Formats: sequence, C-alpha cells, structure tokens
Amino acid sequence: MLNPTLLETLALALDYPVPGRLEELWRRWIECPRGPAKQRLERFLRQVEDLSLGEWEELYTRTLDLTPTTAPYVGYAAYGESYHRGELLAALVRAYRELGLDPGSELPDHLANVLRYLARCQAPLPELLEILPKALSEMERTLRTLDAKNPYLLVLEAVREALQGVLTGR
Repeated sequence: MLNPTLLETLALALDYPVPGRLEELWRRWIECPRGPAKQRLERFLRQVEDLSLGEWEELYTRTLDLTPTTAPYVGYAAYGESYHRGELLAALVRAYRELGLDPGSELPDHLANVLRYLARCQAPLPELLEILPKALSEMERTLRTLDAKNPYLLVLEAVREALQGVLTGR
C-alpha cells in the first residue's frame, strides 16, 4: 500500500530548495511511516542540512536541473525523446487534470509530479506503472555512475523503497 504522506514528502524533496524547505521536510519526515524509505530520507536531510541554501540550490541544479547529472523525468528515462514519451506526457496531463493536480512549471513526467499523482490516485495509469521500475533504475544507475556520493541518490533509493509494492505488482 502506498503511503501518501511519504510520497508527498519525497516529491517535496525533489522540488527546488527554497527558504524553509529543510524545516518543512523534517516536519513531514516525522509523519512518515518507519522503514527503509524513511531512513534514506533522513540520511538525505542530514546531508543537505550541512549545506547553505545556496549550496543546496547548486547541488539541486547540478543534479536535477539544466544539464542534470540525472534527468528526473520518468518518460525520458524510459523512452528518451521518442513519441512514446509524448503519449505519456499527454496521458499524464489528462490524469492530472482529472485529479485537479497542477504540475507547476515542471513537465508532467517529472518524478516529483509523478509521486504527487501516485499519492492521490486510486488507479494509476497502467503505462506509468509499467515504465516506472525501468525509469527509476535508469535514474539511479546514471547518478550512481556519475556522482556516487550525491545526496539525491538517497532520495531516488527512498522513492524505489516507497513504491516497492507498486513496482513489484503487489
């Protein structure tokens, strides 16, 4: 069973850092269920709390934005820039609209948006569930290869743990 609090907290960890974000993440972390995902999230928070906001912003930008170390886009990780990704983006836009979910300035397949969608949706898009394991593995593999000590690797691992039931078909 997916835990909406955990998914929403992990989504927030994948958003651009702003003043007060770390404190908000710690407040939400308290409400998350015990387990490996919460432990990885805690390790991430402990690492970024040693950074200034500017350093955290730089880490985020280097890792997940502009020319990122790992692209946090599920469709891109699974399909690259193919028409399959375009179809997924269109399906996600429709699904988000049905839930009243605003993807903000990010594309619909950004991992943070996907997590928010999964936290609120009773019956997620089958094609999303089908590609999610591959996409997460690709994101983790890329980041581990290029920057094995990057704190965002802990967030990706926490996401995999949080989604384990969905990813294994349970």
